[in-house]
Amino acid sequence: MTIDHAMALAPAQRATELIGGELTEKSLRLHLEGLPGVDAVGLEARAASLGTRSIKTTSKAWALDRIISLIDLTTLEGADTPGKVQSLVSKALLPDSGDPGTPRVAAVCVYGDMVRYAVEALGSSHGLDNGHGGVNVAAVATAFPSGRASLAVKLADTRDAVEAGADEIDMVIDRGAFLSGGYGTVFDQIVAVKEACRRADGTYAHLKVILETGELNTYDNVRRASWLAILAGADFIKTSTGKVTPAATLPVTLLMLQVVGDWHRLTGERIGVKPAGGIRSSKDAIKYLVTVAETVGEEWLQPHLFRFGASSLLNDVLLQRQKLTTGRYSGPDYVTMD
Repeated sequence: MTIDHAMALAPAQRATELIGGELTEKSLRLHLEGLPGVDAVGLEARAASLGTRSIKTTSKAWALDRIISLIDLTTLEGADTPGKVQSLVSKALLPDSGDPGTPRVAAVCVYGDMVRYAVEALGSSHGLDNGHGGVNVAAVATAFPSGRASLAVKLADTRDAVEAGADEIDMVIDRGAFLSGGYGTVFDQIVAVKEACRRADGTYAHLKVILETGELNTYDNVRRASWLAILAGADFIKTSTGKVTPAATLPVTLLMLQVVGDWHRLTGERIGVKPAGGIRSSKDAIKYLVTVAETVGEEWLQPHLFRFGASSLLNDVLLQRQKLTTGRYSGPDYVTMD
């Protein structure tokens, strides 16, 4: 079956160019299944090695502040209320009430029906690119976290969030389709959701594609799903919903960073990566900073290319930041690496 080219010409064109022939279900499968196998032992050893190293800086404060600026502060519970979202926004804008100089987080991440409350609470501080150190609103969509809904429902979910003011859409792939070899189905759905991110003025909300790596079972599948999402137009690839164990892991994130590095070398285009779920301490977050810097470069350590999906990480980073100012820092030592 030919993949639907009409939904988004650009992703189909770049996929066709990379594959080197007509974009069909068969050609897409042959390309993805023809990717080199992942050396699991080597990947995990590399991740472990990076986890013992420090980022290239002499400033401990820089690393903690950078982590804060890369956080998607998240509430994704059935009991979420407008009041809870407003409190989340207050925390995003002023993470440490005792220190107005604390950086703001990159975004607040909420369910689609909570977007309007987040937008209202942010007011003039809405938007990372507003020139005033603003905060984006990210919305989970496409029947998050299961992804088990019709395409029509997924697209309506996305459009509603974008119309309410979401700057970013975090969609989940159909893991059942992917694991059964339906790569064309997953490709088409990502392309369609990307088009649903289009605003009335012709601009697009950024699309973060959640792979739910804990359900993909193998590193080879994570690599294939990462390539598939990028080919279909993802602005970011994201590890997890945070609702499945395991969520983000350092080896999986390293593998995804290697894919975006390969994509950048092929096309010159930079794709973002978002590990989400299970990253709770500044010590762990610093391991991810090091992994990013050593894999794709420190230029990726900015909000439009790297995020932490977290709800509790911020509290530990603030604690370590406070200890640093009083001389009682309990995080890892830093060294300047060659």
